[in-house]
Amino acid sequence: MTDDAAAAPTCLARPLPGPDENGIGCAAARGVDGRPLHAAALKFFWGPMDCGKSTMALQMNYNHARQGRRGLVTTRIDRSLGPQVTSRIGLAHSAVEVTDSLDLRTLVRDTWAEGVRVDYLICDEASFYNVEHVEQMAELVDGYDVDVYAFGLATDFRSCLFPAAQRLFELADEVARIQIEVLCWCGREGLLNARVVDGRVVREGAQVVIGDTADSAEVRYQVRYQVLCRRHYRSGDLGPRS
Repeated sequence: MTDDAAAAPTCLARPLPGPDENGIGCAAARGVDGRPLHAAALKFFWGPMDCGKSTMALQMNYNHARQGRRGLVTTRIDRSLGPQVTSRIGLAHSAVEVTDSLDLRTLVRDTWAEGVRVDYLICDEASFYNVEHVEQMAELVDGYDVDVYAFGLATDFRSCLFPAAQRLFELADEVARIQIEVLCWCGREGLLNARVVDGRVVREGAQVVIGDTADSAEVRYQVRYQVLCRRHYRSGDLGPRS
């Protein structure tokens, strides 16, 4: 064996044990000392509507895939209402729709069992996931050496944290606010996602209601959402175009 061969990492196609999986898990590349080559992490990227969360998710997926890594893209309640991640600038990518019954660990294990490597997960619209899904994300990182990149809102139309977002704040290795600036109609920084029904800001109702986010007269009497600064969110002032 040459020195170069001795120094080369070895990919062991064998299960990695998870905390509660009876020794069944995902394979991962490991060095000659048996330690993971890649120190996986759970990262949460958040911001208000229109700040480019889905665009960043797709860019992240592209960057990792370009370097030879293989991943899965998941979403829940995408604006397209289909199993794909879409962005307002026209980018799109097929995705696995996350349902209440979907176990992200099982998704990864089943994919690996089909002979497809999984190095990372892109989880778009993560604020709409269940808290259990966030726990599964953390387990994939800690037990299976799979990176998880979650993207989503922090707060709902009442300015309260989504349960999944709260758990991501508590568990993530890294939390980053997306820096694309979103403006309120007044020019101040947009912070909060207002739900607008019949042209008025509403503060009661189900936490998740799908609505048109377009800002036009045609959708005035439908459910839609608008980013506002704190001052105008509190006053319910939608601006002169409302």
